[in-house]
Amino acid sequence: MLGTTSRRLLLCVFRISCRFSSTEPGAIVPGLNSPLRGDGAIRRSEPYGSTVEQTYAGVLSFLRRNYTRNLNNVDVAVTGIPLDLTTTFRPGARFGPKAIREASVQLPELKSYPEGIDLFEDLAVIDYGDCYFDQSQPKTIPSAIQEHAKKIIERNTFLLSLGGDHYVTYPLLKAHVAHHKKPLSLIHFDAHCDTWPDKDPDGMNHGTMFFYAVNEGLIDPKTSIQIGIRTYNDDTMGVKILGADWIHQHKIENVVEQILERVGNNPTYLTFDIDCLDPAFAPGTGTPVCGGLSTAQALAIIRQLGSVNYVGMDIVEVSPLYDYGNITGLAAATLGYEFLILLRNKKVIDKSFHFGTR
Repeated sequence: MLGTTSRRLLLCVFRISCRFSSTEPGAIVPGLNSPLRGDGAIRRSEPYGSTVEQTYAGVLSFLRRNYTRNLNNVDVAVTGIPLDLTTTFRPGARFGPKAIREASVQLPELKSYPEGIDLFEDLAVIDYGDCYFDQSQPKTIPSAIQEHAKKIIERNTFLLSLGGDHYVTYPLLKAHVAHHKKPLSLIHFDAHCDTWPDKDPDGMNHGTMFFYAVNEGLIDPKTSIQIGIRTYNDDTMGVKILGADWIHQHKIENVVEQILERVGNNPTYLTFDIDCLDPAFAPGTGTPVCGGLSTAQALAIIRQLGSVNYVGMDIVEVSPLYDYGNITGLAAATLGYEFLILLRNKKVIDKSFHFGTR
């Protein structure tokens, strides 16, 4: 007969094995075969693979990826752009990259849901750290961001950026367009269209950067689309709008169909302003607007956009000062994780897709 302590030990082992097992023989939790335990961000020697981590401790990086600027054999580099000087309401997005990293710690602990993918067995991802700029010299910031992105993109490494306020997308687009030598299509999730006119060429405003992006030929409005919009602008500059009300009245499949039809197979940049989500799901942001998408709606849409020809992505406007329990950071981190799943699937399934190529 087993004693009480032995029975409890066996029950504990059984529960752990159920948590970390799949229905396939030999399936394991990510990192279980690695000899390393903890702090994989600074201890792993390769950009592939995982380590078992204490989710509540250790060196922080996005999804516990290697914290490095070594781009050799790297598919995707994640970088933070801690800027919030251009916001028109509540500041604090400079702390967004840190909050997203903190919220990401649970996501790589298990295989992806619902597919059961061990993401980092197939996709080489690193955390490149944050873009450095001198906030006391604001006119130098756009070029600093553009140059930071250029160093990554010119190595044919895919760039996923974490904002920061939404202005950061403007210099990021400049860097991507300079590399690809053509205007890009834009998939833009937001509460605001950010195409309000601005006559000051030196202005820095997170509500006008796509006005400049269209006028400067960075994005092609005829093949671009904005999703979740619920603020008014007299001039949409030719970009197709899927308002939040329209989305609430239609099926996810209808939304996805509109997006895919609009961008086609054009080189496409995806930008996700977290205020696309309703404040009930993402209170930690600078310019919240009621009536937005739920986290579930956004994830369901993103998961069906696998056929898009992505060249770059960002998630912006997380302001943890106004958050509760880091649920906004968690939403952003989860979206970033799902973006990487899309890229992993393109690498594994779509043999014609190559990271960073023109």
